[in-house]
Amino acid sequence: MLAKVLNCSFFDADDFHPLSNKEKMRQGVPLSDKDRIPGLEMLRHAGKAQFVLLDAQADVLAARLEKRAAEGKHFMPAALLQSQLELLNIDEGEGIFKVDATLSPLVIVSKIQAFLSSNSDQTIDEQSLGIRIFKEV
Repeated sequence: MLAKVLNCSFFDADDFHPLSNKEKMRQGVPLSDKDRIPGLEMLRHAGKAQFVLLDAQADVLAARLEKRAAEGKHFMPAALLQSQLELLNIDEGEGIFKVDATLSPLVIVSKIQAFLSSNSDQTIDEQSLGIRIFKEV
């Protein structure tokens, strides 16, 4: 929805996990820092991107994850969520925009558009937009 409105590319952070990591998580095994290095390297070399953190409490994320997993739309069991949240570190200096993930999709898109418009050095057209899908509040 957002990429269409902004006419840009959309990448979910999960897109950068190698298949071996997805399989590991599918089996209920948390990733180590070593496991994360290939995906982080790919993100580093992804070019110009604006990262957006869809921020929600753990119980909201767990319910959404369970629903997506039941629909066959996600590889990670909800049992791994807490370990992932504990390892998530957001450095305020990284320029990651946080938006409340419990808002309606239209409001979320509006807030992200406003954020991008307020940054005069941002080019929205043909810009990549990376979405981090979770963080505990």
